[in-house]
Amino acid sequence: MTTQDEEFARKITGYLDQGTAAMRAGTAYRLQLARAQALARMAAPQRAPQPELAGAMAGAGGSATAGGGRGFWMSAKLWIGIGLIAAAGAGYQSYQQWQVQRQITELEDTDAALLTSDLPIDAYVDRGFQNWLKHLDE
Repeated sequence: MTTQDEEFARKITGYLDQGTAAMRAGTAYRLQLARAQALARMAAPQRAPQPELAGAMAGAGGSATAGGGRGFWMSAKLWIGIGLIAAAGAGYQSYQQWQVQRQITELEDTDAALLTSDLPIDAYVDRGFQNWLKHLDE
């Protein structure tokens, strides 16, 4: 441990001691027992997973590095999921572009029909003509 790490640990210990000063004795004792158990587990050598846990992990596609080690990022299911999400996003974007292009084409067709019709332009501006068109739609 470097001197910076030791200083950092000393500061954290001081803050934790301040936080536990107002605790009841029973709570502090239970925390002390839990800490001792955690330290004992850290000091104990790593043992193989229990048979029922190993069987469950074998069917789940997990690896021995269930904590998110290299096995998680090498999982084919993860990359298939990422690929499906990317494909869905690309498909949605293509659909949106197709909708916009379709609307533009419809507007172009309407403009072309208006410009090539036999009616004079003033007829389209006339309020009575607009009311007559609305009456036809109803």
